[in-house]
Amino acid sequence: MNPPVVVVAAVIERLGRVLICRRRPSARHPMLWEFPGGKVEPGEDPRTALRRELLEELGVHAEIGEEIRRYPYQYPHGAPLLLIFFRATVSGAVQNRVFAEIRWEMPERLADYDFLPGDREFVGLLASLRSVPPASYEERG
Repeated sequence: MNPPVVVVAAVIERLGRVLICRRRPSARHPMLWEFPGGKVEPGEDPRTALRRELLEELGVHAEIGEEIRRYPYQYPHGAPLLLIFFRATVSGAVQNRVFAEIRWEMPERLADYDFLPGDREFVGLLASLRSVPPASYEERG
């Protein structure tokens, strides 16, 4: 069996809001919301991949912080995925280079958005982790 495709995503916060991105109408899973990120290339470290993806998608240089959560997911008729979510900080103005829309949203409102099915578990988790100090994230897993 082939190893899963590794997909990385960033939780970028500013002033208590989280950056979310909406896919274009022509994209796979059109018009659904997601966290910025993408696939890890063969031989690439997940944090390096996320830095590359954030530069490509948002035109920002990022510092990739702690891993918040990882879990397997598989879309119908798709390859198995390993989704990895990291906290990230960015410098410079965020530019929308590839999405239909980007938005800074309050974490407690994320459940109101139509996220990719693979991200929905994390959206629920993120709200529950808001009041937990960063060192405690893995303990709650």
